[in-house]
Amino acid sequence: MPQPRVLLTNDDGPPHPKDSPYILGLYRYLTEEIGWDVKVVLPSAQKSWIGKAYHIKEITKGSYFYPKEDGTGEMSDIPRPLQIEEIMVYDTVLYSLKLSFTNKQTPATCVNVALHNLFPGKIDLVVSGPNLGRNTSAAFALSSGTIGAALSSSLSKVRSIALSYGTVLYPTPTKLFTPAHRLGSSIIVHLWNNWGKDQGGLRNGEVDLYSINIPLGENLLTEEGPKICTTTMWRNSYRRLFKRTSADLHTPKGEALLAGPNVLDSAIQGTGPQIATACDNGELAFKFSPDMTDLITPSLSSIPVGTDAWALHQGWISVTPLRASFGEPDSNYQNDSEDRIWKLKL
Repeated sequence: MPQPRVLLTNDDGPPHPKDSPYILGLYRYLTEEIGWDVKVVLPSAQKSWIGKAYHIKEITKGSYFYPKEDGTGEMSDIPRPLQIEEIMVYDTVLYSLKLSFTNKQTPATCVNVALHNLFPGKIDLVVSGPNLGRNTSAAFALSSGTIGAALSSSLSKVRSIALSYGTVLYPTPTKLFTPAHRLGSSIIVHLWNNWGKDQGGLRNGEVDLYSINIPLGENLLTEEGPKICTTTMWRNSYRRLFKRTSADLHTPKGEALLAGPNVLDSAIQGTGPQIATACDNGELAFKFSPDMTDLITPSLSSIPVGTDAWALHQGWISVTPLRASFGEPDSNYQNDSEDRIWKLKL
């Protein structure tokens, strides 16, 4: 199988030691260790829980991001020479897309712009991630900007993979980053060379996209490593996502990190900050403050065997093949159109 030309994106934004700690490391592993040609197009800030959304009325403006060895970097509206300690990203720097005003662009928009405007006909595989936090189960996946980007590219008939790193230890030890990148890259390479078949797939009867979840636990450091399982997606639900608050409260700078599943992991462990305050004066003001304890720490007996959540619960890696479509209930309809026509008069 020839080496693919890869587009790398995420929903956590440009490299940052705290807010987006994984993107640069995966890029360097894919290029320096695997030897793949990788282009990078990212939203200019975190866009977790945005799903496969697009901004359609605003102008999307691109910037250039110049990453440094320490995981920080600098944006520029126009290309410029590299400065000391900055990393060349092959023949270009990282593209960072934003709107022309204060809003930040979505991961799905980044992917579509990259595929059809920046690199038309030059991308064979899209990798979205690594996400800061798990994306197991339907409740997370249907909201995930990471999976949303992979859905966007799969709808353009490009092979797509969403990669997420589940937070097991908080804060995650940096010694786990490189083993995660190594294992994640190996799984991506294996999938590229052994892409699954699906007669209902959009592209030549292939699987539309994969969702990979790697829990960042100590077993990454063992010789045998965690088990890798082909899984289905756990169909579940969530309860309250927003909590009443005061309209006068504003999100502190840097708190955007709390938008992803990672905050749910940390909040369950008691290390994450409180992100909403009750308000009883009648104001209609609400802030994202999800109640998902049952999703983060369910009992093993409550999780269907063979699902992504079942694998992650045991410290294993899940690889879930997906279709870029809404699920449909089983039906007894035949191909005959007469079977589908309502006989009822309303």
